[in-house]
Amino acid sequence: MAHMGKERLVDLSHVIEEGMTTYKGLPGPHICDFWEREASAANYDDGSSFQIGRIDMVANTGTYLDSPFHRYAEGQDLSELALESLANLAGIVVRQPFEASLAVDAEAFAGLEVRGKAVLVATGWDRHWRTDAYLANSPFLTAAAAEWLVANGAALVGIDSHNIDDTNVRARPVHTILLGAGIPICEHMTQLGALPDSGFRFAAVPPKVKGMGTFPVRAYAVIDA
Repeated sequence: MAHMGKERLVDLSHVIEEGMTTYKGLPGPHICDFWEREASAANYDDGSSFQIGRIDMVANTGTYLDSPFHRYAEGQDLSELALESLANLAGIVVRQPFEASLAVDAEAFAGLEVRGKAVLVATGWDRHWRTDAYLANSPFLTAAAAEWLVANGAALVGIDSHNIDDTNVRARPVHTILLGAGIPICEHMTQLGALPDSGFRFAAVPPKVKGMGTFPVRAYAVIDA
């Protein structure tokens, strides 16, 4: 049991901002007031005022998690994911700087014990977030890497780039393989460089929305100090 006060939290999520582009070709979010503070004050006699916000966005906004339903009509949607598959997972980081190679192959994971763990792939691509460079020629996993992760029992796979698949081809083998095996995917992560290689717990929990396969998360790690 971890001693309270000796743990450190690391935020692994991007901020969601008005109009930003997360994925090329998808609209950015529109964020506004549904209840404005000034107008709401008329409803109360004690000077209280409240803001209720409204956001219109596609599911693939910011740092988000894909459930099997994202790829498969019969797959588990967000509401059907077990909390145990998303939170309090032992985590490990696999580091392959994008300068070395954009393709992260099975050999990057060789010898690692990934069973039941969140496997987070740190490429450093998040430094390009909110720039045109982020949206093209980004790091990705190969199909062989995805097959290795399934065979070795990974619980969740994350990456700090634009897509876990190669967006330069018209196929999505990594989504197909991982989500087909019931392994959630967390994309557009950040700050993975602040994590140790292991010795932390990980969480990326979306709301329980029926009929949706993807939603933003506040992904974070808890590191034992």
